[in-house]
Amino acid sequence: MSTTGKKHIKTQSTYAFESNTSNVAASQMRNALNKLADSVKDDDDKRFKFENELDSFFTLFRRYLIEKSSKDNTLDWDRIKSPGSEEVLRYETISDSKAEDVSTLSKLAVLKLNGGLGTSMGCVGPKSVIEVRDGNSFLDLSVRQIESLNRKYDSDVPLLLMNSFNTDKDTEHLIKKYSANRIRIRSFNQSKYPRVFKDSLLPVPTDYNDPLDCWYPPGHGDLFESLLSSGELDALIAQGREILFVSNGDNLGATVDLKILNHMIETNAEYIMELTDKTRADVKGGTLINYDGQVRLLEVAQVPKEHIDEFKNIRKFTNFNTNNLWINLRAVKRLLEQGSIEMEIIPNQKTISRGGHDINVLQLETACGSAIRHFNGAHGVVVPRSRFLPVKTCSDLLMVKSDLFYLQHGALKLDPSRFGPNPLIKLGSHFKKVSNFSERIPHIPKIIELDHLTITGNVFLGKDITLKGTVIIVCSDGQKIDIPNGSVLENVVITGNLQILEH
Repeated sequence: MSTTGKKHIKTQSTYAFESNTSNVAASQMRNALNKLADSVKDDDDKRFKFENELDSFFTLFRRYLIEKSSKDNTLDWDRIKSPGSEEVLRYETISDSKAEDVSTLSKLAVLKLNGGLGTSMGCVGPKSVIEVRDGNSFLDLSVRQIESLNRKYDSDVPLLLMNSFNTDKDTEHLIKKYSANRIRIRSFNQSKYPRVFKDSLLPVPTDYNDPLDCWYPPGHGDLFESLLSSGELDALIAQGREILFVSNGDNLGATVDLKILNHMIETNAEYIMELTDKTRADVKGGTLINYDGQVRLLEVAQVPKEHIDEFKNIRKFTNFNTNNLWINLRAVKRLLEQGSIEMEIIPNQKTISRGGHDINVLQLETACGSAIRHFNGAHGVVVPRSRFLPVKTCSDLLMVKSDLFYLQHGALKLDPSRFGPNPLIKLGSHFKKVSNFSERIPHIPKIIELDHLTITGNVFLGKDITLKGTVIIVCSDGQKIDIPNGSVLENVVITGNLQILEH
């Protein structure tokens, strides 16, 4: 490296490694990252930014080695307690009068986590551009929601998008179409970290320009550092913004709620996590606990194997984290300056292809929900299920496109004639990709009275289909099932030979 901006990544002598293996792995990683930093030529600004990212990555990697070798890093199940009434409260206990003060919107900014691709649903590019309802994408609906809010209350709430290197270019191009809308949209990138070979614990890339599969975005726990390094944190604080409402870009239920905003300001809470009641479909969701008198997020990955069934018991752990988070920006700034935001590391195993062979690699990630323990007055609010409406699969897509909901100012509202929880919908592998889903279900069935739907195999639905109660359609290999136009299916099982049985 040249002397300009030179900053090789160094270990700190205060870290005592538990074993020589950890020392060697850290030293080898440090040397490899320094060589990687040197691969940036003739661009000091780019190199400085890259070095900072590698520095943050090395801190995470070093902590991973320490925790991996530590014998005292396991969670003591006996010290877990249910959170008290001040640590988790129910939405309905917050006074409705707190929804009347709209002046606090001047203190609010909204951020959508926009780093994910649509590959799991068979789409190319950012997941946020998948069409989900009436020709609108996730991003369209987010923009419409904020624009409607600003118009209704004559406010100026900005929308921020945290992109990844996978979604940045496409998103920058897409948001140009909103230039005439009544909304300020800002976007910034989260970090770009090197994947690590699982066997050697060395970085996969050896050059700054190596292919994209050598790198990864390190989870939404990177939000805090990326807000700061991008300059957006200081810019928001300078504008008088105090609260950041964060949610996943694919959660269509995550709209601005004045009741929660004003409750947060009144209680001086620095962090609020929205929880919602668990169903049997949510048994793996993280939940808030009291651990040694401190509010903490407990994820399934932290649970000892012998207690997994207990963790999944919806009677003991009654609610889970929606990842709708309300965070005080000045508190973020304070904690970052103190170096106090430390989140649990989530080792995520992946495979990449090299020379026709699959190679095992590691991604070290963090989740911003686990930062809750560092904030003053942090607590959870158990919100209605309507605030958690994620679209992760085409099964979810079927539900949000259906007559179960109607669109109002960019937000999906449940049809008031619906009784009970949302239906449980399971579509098989033939429906995994959006293109296959659209081909097989070109017309969304009426499901307002549906409780449970399972479809597997080579199945096609016609027009004007109505599904009620429990409907199971199973097509055997080599066969095909066409559900005729106008069919009304109620409490039936349909098999490969089109036999309809009472259920």
